[in-house]
Amino acid sequence: MKLIGFDVGSKTIGVAISDALGWTAQGLTTIYWDEEAINSADKEISEIIKEHDIGKAIVGLPKNMNGTIGERGEASQKFADHIEETFQIPTVLWDERLTTMAAERVLLEADMSRKKRKKVIDKMAAVMILQGFLDQK
Repeated sequence: MKLIGFDVGSKTIGVAISDALGWTAQGLTTIYWDEEAINSADKEISEIIKEHDIGKAIVGLPKNMNGTIGERGEASQKFADHIEETFQIPTVLWDERLTTMAAERVLLEADMSRKKRKKVIDKMAAVMILQGFLDQK
C-alpha cells in the first residue's frame, strides 16, 4: 500500500508519495489551492490517489515549539479531516516542526537558486514529513 504525504500551506500543498513497500518517500508535485475553499484541490488529489493506489495519508501538523497547536496546525487538522471524509482513506497527523527549515537547508546546500527553491520547497517538506513517518515504523 502506498502512502501520500502532504505539507499544507495556505496557498500550496506539497505532495509526496511512498514506494509500494513503504520504505522511501519521493516528491511528486506542488498543488496550488485556495485554503478558504477546502475542496479546491480535490480534483488533483483525487487523480493522484487513484493513479498511485494510495491507502493512507500523512498530513504534516505544524506544532509550536512548545508542542501546542496554533492556527496553522488547526488548518492542517481541518485538511486531514477533509481528506479522510472526501476520499475515504485514513489520515495520520505527523509533527512537522522544522521540516520546512530542514528542506530549505538541503536545497541551500545543493546550491539551488532562490527562485528554484521556492518552486520545490513545499514538495521537499512533504517528502520529509512522509519519510519521517516511514522511518518511525
